[in-house]
Amino acid sequence: MSTAAAYLRLVKLGWVLVREGVVSALPANDLPPLLRFGHSVAGLFARNRNSAQSDNLARAVERLGPSYVKIGQFLATRPDVVGVDFAADLSLLQDQMPTFPKAVATAQIEASLGRKIDALYTEFGDPVAAASIAQVHPAIVTRDGKPVKVAVKVIRPGVRERFAKDLETNYVLAHLQERFYPPARRLKPIEVTKTLEQTTKVEMDLRLEAAALSELGENTSGDVGFRVPTVDWERTGRDVVTMEWIDGVKMSDIDGLKAAGHDLNTLAERLMQAFLKHTLRDGFFHADMHQGNLFVDPQGMVVAVDMGIVGRLGKKERRFLAEILFGFITRDYQRVADVHFEAGYVPGHHDHASFAQAIRAIGEPIHGQPADTISMAKLLTLLFEVTELFDMETRPELIMLQKTMVVVEGVARSLNPHFNMWKASEPVVGAWIRDNLGPKRIASDMRDGLKAAFRLAEAIPEIALKTERFAQEVMNMGEKGLRFDAETAEAIGRSEARHSRSGRLALWVIAAALVYIGWKLSSI
Repeated sequence: MSTAAAYLRLVKLGWVLVREGVVSALPANDLPPLLRFGHSVAGLFARNRNSAQSDNLARAVERLGPSYVKIGQFLATRPDVVGVDFAADLSLLQDQMPTFPKAVATAQIEASLGRKIDALYTEFGDPVAAASIAQVHPAIVTRDGKPVKVAVKVIRPGVRERFAKDLETNYVLAHLQERFYPPARRLKPIEVTKTLEQTTKVEMDLRLEAAALSELGENTSGDVGFRVPTVDWERTGRDVVTMEWIDGVKMSDIDGLKAAGHDLNTLAERLMQAFLKHTLRDGFFHADMHQGNLFVDPQGMVVAVDMGIVGRLGKKERRFLAEILFGFITRDYQRVADVHFEAGYVPGHHDHASFAQAIRAIGEPIHGQPADTISMAKLLTLLFEVTELFDMETRPELIMLQKTMVVVEGVARSLNPHFNMWKASEPVVGAWIRDNLGPKRIASDMRDGLKAAFRLAEAIPEIALKTERFAQEVMNMGEKGLRFDAETAEAIGRSEARHSRSGRLALWVIAAALVYIGWKLSSI
């Protein structure tokens, strides 16, 4: 794709943000005089100078199209990059996109599954929901001679190509940020864009979403009060996933939940504890648990749908998370600080006691307050404010987790305004600490160590063989000198043609150094 085209799309992006008043809503206090002047000029071109910032941002993203809706939702998970206020605004973005025709969806399904729509479904209805990447249709299938209602999610046509272009624009912007705005380097905008690229690639292959549903379903099969839809693998492909239809009340419908007789406080606790179990016990969690993706079925089970975005944590990350949460719950701020250093989140040259002091300044305000004022979002906001003081770099896997925790807490608070996240979390976190950081952890570590030792023992013959081959190659180089094969010589030629004079000089200096090494070896 053309870089020039990416710059043109970047200009369009900038104009839309100016026109919708997003640029003029940005704080200008710390900007240099020239940029402050540009900020003032941008305000003159804003369409509606009196509307709220969140309205401006949501309208701008909607104008830019479906792929930017998804990018906006992703950036809502990165308050360290876009700022806490803008992240909150983006998290409110309603993903209500226009539907595409039923005939187009039918063609997508038939092309993906290689069968006619009538052979797949007894009935196939009009779309009932549309998002930036896909839309959902109700359908009927026949199982054991009985009609069964299912939900069919179909990829939006052309969305992959659109995302590819928009991601190229984002890479250009990320490179500009790192080159011309040094403070942004700590936030790794290029890595953020790579994470976005990987996330969207996974989300646009519906087979992977089906696999995530299946995995979470297995992990939670014995859990009380939480489940996910079952997948119809026969009718699932790259562009379509068919799953169980959920008859229930959306968690956003508070009046509907009350009318159905559900206990809202129980639902809030169940949701938070289920999320923590998935994270700590399984290391695999639904990373998009907003109200639109959560239902309550007639039996009172919380049912999570739309698993295009998931998160994973390794054993070490889970231990660090549990200890940090438990440290905040028990007010052991020194342990919270020590865990940050052990995990490598804070560079070792900083003082442990000073960082513990900063952690105390974050944790103390959340204790001794009414439940409705204790907020994970507030804690994370304060935590982000001290990251720059201690050179903490962006950790993409933790940002996804933190974002999901804030969203889950927000959903729980919508059910019960007095919901106390810390009280609800303690049984799950405390049990995990007792089971995994005591004698059981030692036994588990020993078991993992023995497995690693066995794997190493099995690999020793192959390692010895490779070492012998390497030694033989070094001896051959000493006897015959260093030689390039035809493919390497051709590659050097292609690189020489592409690079500037300084690039060619560096390339041939490297080549000359290799020849010199070969000559020295041959003279030994």
